[in-house]
Amino acid sequence: MESFRNIHIGNCINRRIKETETDISRLCNFFKLPETVIQEMLVQESIDSEFLLKWSKVLDYDFFRLYSQHLILYSPPTSSEYQVKIKNKKYTSPQFKKSLYTREIIDFILEQLTSREKTEQQIISDYKIPKSTLHRWKIKYKKI
Repeated sequence: MESFRNIHIGNCINRRIKETETDISRLCNFFKLPETVIQEMLVQESIDSEFLLKWSKVLDYDFFRLYSQHLILYSPPTSSEYQVKIKNKKYTSPQFKKSLYTREIIDFILEQLTSREKTEQQIISDYKIPKSTLHRWKIKYKKI
């Protein structure tokens, strides 16, 4: 499984194209762009969000989730002062919880344990996952 720390979106899209065996002519028609422009996108480390949305649609895959998972795993924890400050504040933008772990993230973390890439203590400190949560995952998914 690829690390969520460094995302090269062009490689991810290219891998999905190969998995789905999507023909390049279909992509050219969908984007209304020449093949050279499509090929250029596939080597880019990052692309415009409008194009990423189109890639997600044509390849039936949520590429934005790669970035969401990165945020869950690697964003710094907020201070308790800040949490109290924002708790009573009204926002118009949607508010998301940081502690939503997808199955992909759980598998990623458990794979690091199984392969001995990281110890339990390293995972707890690096990703700020509670020890009890990690223990529940190990029992529930029986990977360790």
